[in-house]
Amino acid sequence: MMKDKLHYPIFLGSEIQQPNPEQALFHLLPVPYEKTVSYGGGTAMGPSAILQASWQLEQWDGQSKPSDEGIYTHKQIDCLASDEQVLESIAKATANIIKYQAKPVTLGGEHTVTYGVVKGLLQAGIKNFGVVQIDAHADLREAFEGDPLSHACVMKRIVDLDIPLYQLGVRAYCEEEIRHRKQHQVYHQDADVLVPNRVQSIQLPDSFPEKVYFTLDIDGIDPAIFPSTGTPVPGGLGWYQTLNLFESVAKQRQIIGFDITEFAPIKGFHAYDFAAALLVYKMMGIVQRGG
Repeated sequence: MMKDKLHYPIFLGSEIQQPNPEQALFHLLPVPYEKTVSYGGGTAMGPSAILQASWQLEQWDGQSKPSDEGIYTHKQIDCLASDEQVLESIAKATANIIKYQAKPVTLGGEHTVTYGVVKGLLQAGIKNFGVVQIDAHADLREAFEGDPLSHACVMKRIVDLDIPLYQLGVRAYCEEEIRHRKQHQVYHQDADVLVPNRVQSIQLPDSFPEKVYFTLDIDGIDPAIFPSTGTPVPGGLGWYQTLNLFESVAKQRQIIGFDITEFAPIKGFHAYDFAAALLVYKMMGIVQRGG
């Protein structure tokens, strides 16, 4: 399989063959959805850039070989349809992944894609789960620029489904979002606490569900590491801090899937593409090792 002949090569295709879907623990779902970005653009190119950069990864991630669990790369979701149709396509694809007893690893695209994944988890019959979010923004607006499906509203759509939410690294929010945090009892540790104090782990509340879906907006990480996003905010998490926080959650709960969203490649700066691919693979490794 030649990389230069494929717009969407398989993840780590320089090292592994595409397995049968039932043989893979990790199912990569590329979703180049970009319709409501409100500052810089380019997130539609994120999945392709990550998959192509993954060809430069080593199978050994420093502690284990996540590829041993099997990594299956799906065809990209068609994002030319209406917003509702795209979200339903994401939901259907996610529900089908769960049928394989696998873990969806979704590559966005803007953060709205997470709502489609969560709907798919519910469609698959997974009821009692929570969401842990790394993000620069709370994404808890009722609507943004008149659109309730904006990327700035994705977490509001999720808590409206009565799904518990824990936010990490937020440093940009409005008064409306503060009210919604209180209304929906959203747990949070914001960047002004995590970053200056170099917090490397969190303790989830005892009441937080045993199953966790983890969503990572690239802008949650400091723009010194990832300027490749449409909505950068200074004062974000560091590289190792991000991985350590994810690992601390994985040690306490069962990770049922995760996503990387809002990655917008910068032409000519492939270091960021590689970093995003490595981030995906290292998160797989943490899940493989059970935290």
